[in-house]
Amino acid sequence: MPVQILVVDDDALSREVLALLLHGAGYAVETVESGDAALLHLQTARPLPQVVLADLQMPGTTGNELATRLRSLCNPATVLLAMSASAPDDASAGQFDGFVLKPFTMEALAAAIVGGTAGAAKASSGSNAAVLDKAVYRKLAGSMRPSQVEQLYSLCLSDAETRLAGMRRAASDGDDATYKKEAHAIKGSCGMVGAIELQTLATSMEKCGLSDDHVASLNEFVLACERLRGMLVAHEITQVRASGVSGEDA
Repeated sequence: MPVQILVVDDDALSREVLALLLHGAGYAVETVESGDAALLHLQTARPLPQVVLADLQMPGTTGNELATRLRSLCNPATVLLAMSASAPDDASAGQFDGFVLKPFTMEALAAAIVGGTAGAAKASSGSNAAVLDKAVYRKLAGSMRPSQVEQLYSLCLSDAETRLAGMRRAASDGDDATYKKEAHAIKGSCGMVGAIELQTLATSMEKCGLSDDHVASLNEFVLACERLRGMLVAHEITQVRASGVSGEDA
């Protein structure tokens, strides 16, 4: 699936031009005309965008206030990028994950997304713990088509989240054995694709079972799934950029 971007800009022409450029670069794009419209849109949007690109010079909710409110509605791994025709200061853009100066190229945007993804993952995890074993990822990417790699990780995440739902049901029923069985299955499948953080969390959940803090563990696993999605987005964008450079060189 293409990276999903929500463009927030009060200028109609800018929205149209950005949408055309982003579509041409392979992104999936939605646009809204203000920060307040973006906040309303995100309350019902599914799937949520992986990137929000917001202008800093708009009426209504904007700047750091907008970033803070966007963060409360988006996934933890969503990258929030500010854009403007002039360089901002922290007072207006410090809560964003990155910034692009108008006018910008698609290469500059891709670089900002990659940088912002790393920052968002670190901020949401609160640590430098590894999310994805890059050696395993490179090995898989070297033996499969990009679409197959994407499908493989999507299946892994979907399976993990389905099993997580089963773990919640088991916890509600006080079924420790089923809870540990599902955690064991997640541990194995995530280990196969190098999803280190998910594998580590599943190992801990299997070992601890229905302990006093199992609810916190389940919630942390949900956040870790979003961190992995963010990391995969970064890898996907990097590959697109690399293939674009190779095509230009050719």
